Amino acid sequence: MAPYESEDSQGAGQSAARRKVVRYAVPVAVVGVAAAAIGLVPALADSGDPDLPKVTARELIEKIAASDTEQLSGTVKIHTDLGLPALSGAASAFGGVGGGGKGSSSADPKEKLTELASGTHTLRVAADGEDRQKLSMLDDASEYSVIHNGDDLWAYDSASDSAYHATADRHGSAAQRERGSRTPVTPKELTDQILDAAGDHTSITVDGTAQVAGRDAYRLQIKPRQSGSTVGAVTVSVDARTGTPLKFTLTPAGGGAAVVDAGFTAVDFGRPAASTFDFKPAKGTEVTEADDLPARDRPGKGHEEFKDAQGLDGLKVVGAGWTSVAELKLPKEAAGLASGSGGGDLPGAAQKFLSSLGDQVKGDFGTGTVYSTRLVNVLITQDGTAYAGAVTKDALIKAADAG
Repeated sequence: MAPYESEDSQGAGQSAARRKVVRYAVPVAVVGVAAAAIGLVPALADSGDPDLPKVTARELIEKIAASDTEQLSGTVKIHTDLGLPALSGAASAFGGVGGGGKGSSSADPKEKLTELASGTHTLRVAADGEDRQKLSMLDDASEYSVIHNGDDLWAYDSASDSAYHATADRHGSAAQRERGSRTPVTPKELTDQILDAAGDHTSITVDGTAQVAGRDAYRLQIKPRQSGSTVGAVTVSVDARTGTPLKFTLTPAGGGAAVVDAGFTAVDFGRPAASTFDFKPAKGTEVTEADDLPARDRPGKGHEEFKDAQGLDGLKVVGAGWTSVAELKLPKEAAGLASGSGGGDLPGAAQKFLSSLGDQVKGDFGTGTVYSTRLVNVLITQDGTAYAGAVTKDALIKAADAG
C-alpha cells in the first residue's frame, strides 16, 4: 500500500471556507486491529508547558468547533485499560462460538473491533476532506488498514492477505453506510462525543498548556458535576493554531492510570498525497464484497435492525448526564447469567467462566449480577434485564430499583 506522504507540509490545500472539523478518521465501525499489543511508550506523554495567550473554556470550545482542518496525516498512539479480565481461555470455554458468520472475511472490520478494548496500539491516519481517509493499525510484522476513497471503502489485513470491500448505494456513501455502529478512536472523535453529551452536568475549564507531537496546545479539562459516575476527568489537548484536538485522556474516578489515552505523536497538517488513498488488491488476495454477506453480518446496522437481529427490545435510558444508565431486556436465554446458572445452551465451562466474572447483588429489583470494568459497569437482573453505564455499582442498583 502507498505510504503516508505530504504534498505540502505547510498546510496548503486547506479549505478557504470556515466549517466544522471533518471527522478525519475512517468510520471506526469498519476499523479493527490486526496488531498485537506493544509496550506503552513515553511518546504519549506531554512535554513542556508553552507560554500561550490566556483563553476561556468557551473560547477554546469555539476554537475546536470553528477549526477548518480538513487535511492531515500522522501517527496516533492509543492505550486502553478498562481492567478487563484475561479472556485467553474464553473462546474454548464457549465451545468456539462467536466467530465470524458464514462467508465472513478475516479483513471484515466487524471482526477486528474488540481488539481496541485493551492494550496499546499504533495508528497511522490520513485525511483529505470528507471523501478520502485512511487509518492503519500497525504491528511489527503486519498491518490492518481501512481506506475510504470516494465511493469505495476497503479494509485490508496483510497478515491473512484478505480484503473487505463496500461501495456506495442509494443510501449514501460507503463511509456513511458504515457509520451506524462506529466507535470513536481519534482525539477529535472522542472529544466530539464528550462535548456533545456535556450539558449542565459538566464542569469545563482550561487547565494550562502542553506540547503534543511538537505543537503548542491548550488543555481543556472536562469533569462530571454529578456523583456516581466512574469518570474522573477528561483532558483534551487542543492545537493552539488550528483548534484540532491532538490528545484525549480519560481518567477514572477511582484513580490510577488513564482508561483511555489517545494522542498524536507526530502530525502534519499538509494535504496527503493522492496515492495515500489508492488501494487495489494484489493478485491472490482473498476479497469479500460486503453486498455478498448475509444482512446481519454487514457492519453499520441501524439500531432497529440490531435489536431485531439480537432479540433486544425495550431499550431506554434511566437518569441523565454522566449518570445515565441504559436499560434493556436481554434475550430469554441470557436471563440465567444473573444467577450464574448460564443461559440457554451454554456449556458448563462457559457458565462457570461467566459466573466468576461478576458480583452477586440484591435490591428492590430482586437479585442480579454486576459485571465491572474500570469505566463501565453492567447489572443483569434475574429476569434478564440489563442496566449499563459509566456509573458505580450503587448507581446501577439505584437505577434498577427505579426501573
